Amino acid sequence: MRRPAQSALLALTGIGLLHTTLFTDLYLRYVKDGLRPLLIVSGFVLLILGVANAALDGRGAARRIDLPEPPKPSTGAHSHHTEDHHAEDHSHDHGHDHGHDHGHDHGHGHDHSTAPRVAWLLFLPAFSLLFYAPPALGAYTAAHSANKAVTKQSRFDALPAASPVPMTLTGFTTRVQQDRALAIKGRTVQLTGFVTPIAGNGGGWYLTRIIFTCCAADSQSVKVRMYGTEAPPANTWLSVTGTWHPRGALGTRSAEPALDVRASRTVAQPVNAFTDDLPLTPDR
Repeated sequence: MRRPAQSALLALTGIGLLHTTLFTDLYLRYVKDGLRPLLIVSGFVLLILGVANAALDGRGAARRIDLPEPPKPSTGAHSHHTEDHHAEDHSHDHGHDHGHDHGHDHGHGHDHSTAPRVAWLLFLPAFSLLFYAPPALGAYTAAHSANKAVTKQSRFDALPAASPVPMTLTGFTTRVQQDRALAIKGRTVQLTGFVTPIAGNGGGWYLTRIIFTCCAADSQSVKVRMYGTEAPPANTWLSVTGTWHPRGALGTRSAEPALDVRASRTVAQPVNAFTDDLPLTPDR
């Protein structure tokens, strides 16, 4: 990959970042919303570097064109005289010139301005930012990861009187396993997440959320087992209402985060899909 291609790669990557962060919500598939300003700055820096690198290359090429050609060697007697004179000088300075020329020839033929051919593969992620965004994490990732450990909590606020009670999956799990007052018992709650089928053990499914601490690389899953209905298609986003499914001792670690489903409806994937906050709808 020569320098013009390297400049194009820098500029293309910068344009892709700016397109993804300024004109779409696609960046939320890979990083938390708080990192958006850093991505925008990175996009501008890469674009400026690419343009500046291309400008410097163009100026260097123009300079090389303007350089005068070296004089051609003359012929005839004068040429023989020059060659004899050169041979004499060479014999006097043989030690010095030999060392100099050897060092020069050692590096001759190696163009350090080019990158390895494998560097062309870097264009693939750059183009994907513009034309094909990689899919978001979903049921496959959740099925192969353990449940995120919930933070220990000793005090709980009273649940609102409204029914059903909107809750996050983490909030529901914490209530089920740690609330000694058993406030969740008999209450109808509303949870939102996507479907993760359970392989083996008689099937079944989880309602799931994937949570980014920083980005997709450090994602964790929180899952609540659903009872009473067949598993919908994987990755379907649902709003589910129901009551805690009695399994284990409520208010202790033995209690399973599970729900007896009374009703469910398909919903659009929320904007804040990779948090465990109460969902924001895309039009908000």
